[in-house]
Amino acid sequence: MSAADVPVPDGAATTGAATKRVKAVATPRMTWVTLALMTTSSVASLRSSPTMAVYGLACVFLYVVPAIVFLLPTALVSAELASGWEGGVYNWVAQGLSKPLGFLAVWCQFAMTIFYYPSLLAYVASTIAYVVDPSLASNGLYTAIVIMVLYWTGVWVSSRGTGAVAGLASWGLIIGTLIPGALLVVLGFVFLGQGNASAAPMSVDHLLPAWTGLASLVLIVNNFLSYSGMEMNAVHVSSLKNPGKEFPRSMFLAVGMVLLIFILPALAISWVVPADQLSLTAGVMQAFDAFFQYFHIGWLTPLIAVGLVAASLGGMLTWLAGPSKGLLMISRQEGYLPPSLQKLNKHGIQQNILVAQGVVTTVIALMYALIPNVSSVYWIFSVITTQVYLIVYLLMFAAAMRLRRLQPDHPRGYRAPALGVLCVVGLLASAAAMVIGFVPSSQFGGGSIWVYIGIIGGGLLLLGVIIPFGFLKASKPEWRDPAVAAAIEEEAA
Repeated sequence: MSAADVPVPDGAATTGAATKRVKAVATPRMTWVTLALMTTSSVASLRSSPTMAVYGLACVFLYVVPAIVFLLPTALVSAELASGWEGGVYNWVAQGLSKPLGFLAVWCQFAMTIFYYPSLLAYVASTIAYVVDPSLASNGLYTAIVIMVLYWTGVWVSSRGTGAVAGLASWGLIIGTLIPGALLVVLGFVFLGQGNASAAPMSVDHLLPAWTGLASLVLIVNNFLSYSGMEMNAVHVSSLKNPGKEFPRSMFLAVGMVLLIFILPALAISWVVPADQLSLTAGVMQAFDAFFQYFHIGWLTPLIAVGLVAASLGGMLTWLAGPSKGLLMISRQEGYLPPSLQKLNKHGIQQNILVAQGVVTTVIALMYALIPNVSSVYWIFSVITTQVYLIVYLLMFAAAMRLRRLQPDHPRGYRAPALGVLCVVGLLASAAAMVIGFVPSSQFGGGSIWVYIGIIGGGLLLLGVIIPFGFLKASKPEWRDPAVAAAIEEEAA
């Protein structure tokens, strides 16, 4: 998932008159190349590069494997679901499994952002630090303050429904990924071309990560979250002229571009920053700083930092508006959340949900001030984010298999080849990633393994089980929005 420019998730169900209006409008055509570029912009990001750069040349293996077992199955399976059922992941899971599990899927899309925002803003804080004072990048109190200030500023901006959010996010791929990524790679090749030795071994025998137990492969879990978001662009499959042929072609092109954007910058970082000195939050700026100092162009550091920060903040604002809106619409339709959380402000924004989420985010941000190692906190939050989001994919793959079996004749604009195999591979990969996520990374530090497992397991249990099922148990028919309920009944009639 791109930290900079992920599109608004499609968790919201399309209901009533809105559905009729959508159906009344002719679906605009889109080329398969355009869809590939959209997918690339929604998935690719530089934020995860440092986590893989610690493995040097082995990062190629660690990126390619999850692309095969997770990225492709997700893209192809979600394309079939999107071309046959409107309403995004909620409707897919509700139709294939049950409405409560559909709510769980939408809830997990929303809940993963609770830990996503602190980890994203910690990356922003470390990037800003390289302009102000590089030593602040490892200062927990500074990181916590930046997280809280930027998050609440984001809530304030989002609650006013500003149109600037879309504009800022749409430029994320260019100013926050393509330009910095290309510059990083070019500087890296020039650096090596001038006879400088790589900080990480680049010989063939380092293509595979050194095996030191499960901990040596744990960082691959973070790549599952890096690749998440493919299901969001699947809603555009019906815009293609020939979905059966063009969508797979588009996805393979997107996978190739995403891999290049992920792998090359990670390698460039490993060439100039030794693994034992690499920060998981500030690694990108560490590499730029090292290259700029070497080439005597340090004046570029603030410009790169501004681009990375602007793109990341655009992504945060997009995600503030997206998952929470999807959760709101489903709750107004089915009565899953109490009326106090369903209220809109005068700009039509779900401000109460954002504020409630902000209180939790503030508490989490304080952990950066309390735990000495910022990279360790960042890694913990990244893993919890991944664990919660993996629940969405487990439900999606299971729903896709059941829908193919229960509704084989339901109209689909695209039918994924070997759907059963794709779903089984995706399920096994997601489950394996969830299990591996409980193993502390070799870069995590020397803390207690059981404390780590307790934090990860507690976060997953609280966000992925206890809270959503608590809402389901407490839900009442009168919590449904009368206008939404009436629109649904009108459409059914």
